[in-house]
Amino acid sequence: MKTHSLYINGEYTESTEDEWLDIVNPATEEVISRTPKGTVEDVDRAVHAASQAQKGWEMTPNIERGNIVRQLGNKIEKNKDTFIDLLQEEQGKDYELATGEVELAIDYFRYMSEWARRIEGEIVPSDRANENIYIYKKPIGVVAGIVPWNFPVFILARKVATALVTGCTIVLKPSQQTPNTAMEFTKIIDSMEDIPKGVYNLITGTGSEIGNALAKHDGVQMITMTGSVPAGTKVMEAAAQNITKVNLELGGKAPAIVTKNADLDIAADSITTSRLANNGQACTNAERVYVHESVANELVNKLKNSFDQMSLGDPRTNKQADVGPLVSEERLEAVSTMVNDAEVDGAKVEIGGERADMEQGFFYKPTILTGVDHDSTIMQEEIFGPVIPITTFRTLDEAIEKGNDTEFGLSSSVYTEDMNEAMKVVNELKFGETYVNRENFEAVQGYHAGIRKSGLGGADGKHGMEDFLVTQVVYMQYKHDKQ
Repeated sequence: MKTHSLYINGEYTESTEDEWLDIVNPATEEVISRTPKGTVEDVDRAVHAASQAQKGWEMTPNIERGNIVRQLGNKIEKNKDTFIDLLQEEQGKDYELATGEVELAIDYFRYMSEWARRIEGEIVPSDRANENIYIYKKPIGVVAGIVPWNFPVFILARKVATALVTGCTIVLKPSQQTPNTAMEFTKIIDSMEDIPKGVYNLITGTGSEIGNALAKHDGVQMITMTGSVPAGTKVMEAAAQNITKVNLELGGKAPAIVTKNADLDIAADSITTSRLANNGQACTNAERVYVHESVANELVNKLKNSFDQMSLGDPRTNKQADVGPLVSEERLEAVSTMVNDAEVDGAKVEIGGERADMEQGFFYKPTILTGVDHDSTIMQEEIFGPVIPITTFRTLDEAIEKGNDTEFGLSSSVYTEDMNEAMKVVNELKFGETYVNRENFEAVQGYHAGIRKSGLGGADGKHGMEDFLVTQVVYMQYKHDKQ
């Protein structure tokens, strides 16, 4: 069993307390590693190191930072198989998606490295004679990055690549459930002599202690967190003590609207992918379907056929498995409870609806529910499992109204071959992302952001990169030569 250490100021180090967290393989229920249960004192040490390194890193020419960020992507690629295996072992991701996540992380480092030469300011006219107004874009400073368990490689890339290329230093906290891939990435950091000590630091531990300590630390200038709404609320409360900037991607409850003019084969395939990707454990997963009553039976039959073909298994021993385990027993019990409660409320289980009959592991069968009331818990709260509730609508206005009737606002989708319907839905849905006739998954050059309780700020592309920058305005007076 692997035993890990913290990484502070360019060195592996032990925690100030001798307490540990066990990491469990969700497919086998075996303890596969353990990490230090970090302390507030450990956070202080890491933030101090990042603060000390900030000035030098900020003054490093942009192109040099960009080259380093690109090298990080290249080095992940050289160790690609190791990252894929670790990701499957600690999180239960199927082989195809695990491979895709690692490749996306590689691409993210390379993509973000290209922004090194594109961090630009402005010159604007002054109202005064003999004066120029310069607008500079500068790094915000020390960034605390909190990574979730469901995409531990890609979201690490999202936070680290963006911080480093903009000239920020970072203290990273991986999930206490899936830290092994972050530990492997830290080996790469440690091997690169051109990354100054303190630029990258890693603290393991619980969110309630380490996440809170980072959020309220007066040496942190921005905290970027991907996680649940309750966790995001606590981060905001802690960050408010120092008016620290927060960048939050939180929960989602993505509606998928299927009109009578939809290509139902495309809709069924895309909704299956959008619901079952990562075993249903993604904030952008399709979480509820609103289908026109005239095509509801046909769509349900196509979805049942798609779900029925999904095979379950340990992704490390079965590369053909489509669906792996949920991340923990707690998650499995939560999904089971939601489905059972939906049945009590009158929903019909079309397929699945129970824990999979496996010798070990936290597996739940892909499940379709019909006849689900829009106001029921399973239509209003995030499921985070391989379950899709379906209800019908009569008019497009009704579908849009129900789609918007949520406290979340991250992802959404619509399926129709009628461009007028598509544009109406796009214009009237209140979500950060809307996918038309395709599965829910963002691009690195886009902008991934939610509204309402789905978060603040965003990631990816130019706009995500600029979240790590602050603006300085300089009013430059000069003497006029009166010759």
